[in-house]
Amino acid sequence: MIHIEPKILERINTWLTPTFDQETQEKIKDSIAFHPKEIQEAFYKDLEFGTGGMRGIMGVGTNRINKYTLGRNTQGLSNYLHQQFPDETPKVVIAYDCRHNSKSLAKVVADVFSANDIQVYLFEDLRTTPELSFSVRHLDCHCGIVLTASHNPPEYNGFKVYWQDGGQLVPPQDAAIVDEINSLDYSEINFKAKDNYIEIIGKKVDDAFINASVKNANFTTQKSKDDVTVVFTSLHGTSITTVPETLKRAGYNNVHLVKEQQEPNGDFPTVKSPNPEEPEALKMALELAEKTNADIVIGTDPDCDRLGVAVRNLEGNLILLNGNQTMLVMTDFLLKQWKKQGKLDGNEFVGSTIVSTPMVEVLTKSYGVEYKEGLTGFKWIAKMIKDFPELDFIGGGEESFGYMVGDFVRDKDAVTSTLLACEIAAQAKTDGSSFYKTLLQLFVSHGLYKEHLVAITKKGMEGAQEIKQMMIDARENPLKAINGSKVTRIEDYQTSKAKNFISNKDEAIDIPKSNVIIYYTEDGSKIALRPSGTEPKIKFYISVNAALSSEEAYASVESQLQKKIDGILKDMNLS
Repeated sequence: MIHIEPKILERINTWLTPTFDQETQEKIKDSIAFHPKEIQEAFYKDLEFGTGGMRGIMGVGTNRINKYTLGRNTQGLSNYLHQQFPDETPKVVIAYDCRHNSKSLAKVVADVFSANDIQVYLFEDLRTTPELSFSVRHLDCHCGIVLTASHNPPEYNGFKVYWQDGGQLVPPQDAAIVDEINSLDYSEINFKAKDNYIEIIGKKVDDAFINASVKNANFTTQKSKDDVTVVFTSLHGTSITTVPETLKRAGYNNVHLVKEQQEPNGDFPTVKSPNPEEPEALKMALELAEKTNADIVIGTDPDCDRLGVAVRNLEGNLILLNGNQTMLVMTDFLLKQWKKQGKLDGNEFVGSTIVSTPMVEVLTKSYGVEYKEGLTGFKWIAKMIKDFPELDFIGGGEESFGYMVGDFVRDKDAVTSTLLACEIAAQAKTDGSSFYKTLLQLFVSHGLYKEHLVAITKKGMEGAQEIKQMMIDARENPLKAINGSKVTRIEDYQTSKAKNFISNKDEAIDIPKSNVIIYYTEDGSKIALRPSGTEPKIKFYISVNAALSSEEAYASVESQLQKKIDGILKDMNLS
């Protein structure tokens, strides 16, 4: 029999008091008797804010998503809003995705805000995350909340917080809000809703968002659009509420939807995982594309902030691009459009992240445009926009299949990015080229960069400790060479220090602290180690590059780079 640790038992007993409803107490008692390991997992810590807000498994306990953990978040946030805006009635907008309990949990959050005399705009039904980000500024709100767990498995849900600028919380504000939440006892949550503070919203805001998306990503002629065939799948998520209409308003008439995946469903019944990074998730869309002879296939994750893109290669076969490749083509297309319109005057920038392809910096600077780099997560790109109001934001992305077009949304936006991907395909076809050929041309111009991601899952208490130890080992015993190539530089974002082994000097890193280590080697390879902020994983990001003389040489050079990646994986015991 599993023994429950005294400290954890003490936390559990708190939830067996009258502060918590009878149903919660019964579930806890049942778990103590029949599922002691699970109840320890549910109570051994508080669920924490990570790179994408708070995300976790649904169920009872302090380490789970439920009405009490979200209620405490909302109560703390309510207190903070009143502190920050003492002479105003704070306003918040709330959206939610297709996941189980999202609607009921969104209502709990709305109730707590209203109980604290905060004006609430609650979407009538599920909506995309980018629309929520847009709505914060559109409705002149102080704060926004979306209930989502992005592409996590069906048992997960989450709580993402946005501030007045439409971007997610960043330091020091996030820490101040977390401190406020942690100072609260569950008995202090006010669940008694004041209905007069809650307003249901829908179509009017939808129209404003869709029109803004079309305005920011519509560049081609109607003839170009008519020549392109598109297959789109929402993977049972929220994008069905927005993407088809956005494409229609932009003039795309040859759009085929994967009907079996149209219906929003938190079980995601037709896929193992609703993650557009995984080829299996787009299997049905690719099959439909072959039937319809489609030029491009696009699928979005459940809350529609990330997209997977498949295009035809030189042989006419559909292949799934990775997030770095899509980002490169999108960035180049936007830069070309801005240049064509005479809008590049040296006061613009493109944003990306420290674990994304280094090629985006090379590409951006080739246009004479400033490049800015931040930590993983679009809240850092949103912060760049906020911190540099004198610069115009063109676009930006990260390797994990997210992209943002312009600054009308301050988070990754698969609605506008889907339209942009179609625009690129349409323009390329008109020019006698293709999305894929455009990518190859970029590699010829700037060098062939190839990336590879290894994600190792370590679940539960033991897994968290293993991940922690792996990062400790990496810091205490840094690698001196990788795959036979000497390490020339190590960046440790937790200590904000970089060690340059060529000059033998330490350098300061002017980016907020984060648990990330990056190795650079003599042959131009880059390897980053980072525990995920939203999943029980540790990730290894590998980037290698080489010159590419022509499109015809692509297969040969790509094969050489793959061998280099294989060598790195073997050397680091990751294969």
